[in-house]
Amino acid sequence: MRIDVNAFVGSYPYRRVPGTSPEAVLAAMDRVGLDEAWVTHLPGVFWRDPAEGNPWLLETAARHARLRPVPAVHPGLAGWRETLRRAADAGAPAVRADPTFYGVDPAGPAMRALAAACGEAGLPLVLAVRFEDGRQRHPNDSAPELPAAAVRALVRSDPRVRLLVTHADRPFVEEVHFGSTPEEASRLWWDICWLWGPPEDHLQTLLGTIGAARFVLGTGQPLRLPENAGAKLDLLDLTAADRAAIESGNARALRGP
Repeated sequence: MRIDVNAFVGSYPYRRVPGTSPEAVLAAMDRVGLDEAWVTHLPGVFWRDPAEGNPWLLETAARHARLRPVPAVHPGLAGWRETLRRAADAGAPAVRADPTFYGVDPAGPAMRALAAACGEAGLPLVLAVRFEDGRQRHPNDSAPELPAAAVRALVRSDPRVRLLVTHADRPFVEEVHFGSTPEEASRLWWDICWLWGPPEDHLQTLLGTIGAARFVLGTGQPLRLPENAGAKLDLLDLTAADRAAIESGNARALRGP
């Protein structure tokens, strides 16, 4: 069983990205041997109300059992608690918020309220550090990257919150993990899509210092090649248990019962 916790469906506004349809994502999953993908409605990230993409996302996931919906919640807009309730009722494995794209303080009262509500609902909260490398962003894509301090603030804001942070590089992971208490760090998961393999060996270093239990398979497709994540694991000296944990076991632990 291989679970991709970081995938998208729908068009990207700043450049042409192929393979964004649900059928194309499923074809890519077949190509690289993924059994399940947690998917976000990509255009909605850039809309004033990202939750407007959730109905289409939920309908799409209902038609394709291998696609699990990760609805967006904007805690700065009225009705976000109802959006969270609908996500829970739909059996979503997580919900997401991208505060730097929404114009919301990443560690402010609205995001802390959302984190607490997610903890109460038993839903992990997904946060992306970035979507594109700063060197290739369109001039209109002016959203800053998620600050490491915001992740630390959110994970310590409520003892029930579980955070999945995607698109983080090694310095970001180390800053948050080693700046958190062991209990806080146990409620943080990191996808591997932005962690470099050989020859830099950033992923290998983090697995050695932090441990495999905190990392999950995330491809970032179609913004990133889905083959990349699996290739990095192929090049590592991993035990069968650690690889199984990264590919599916940790995602199940993150998702909870």
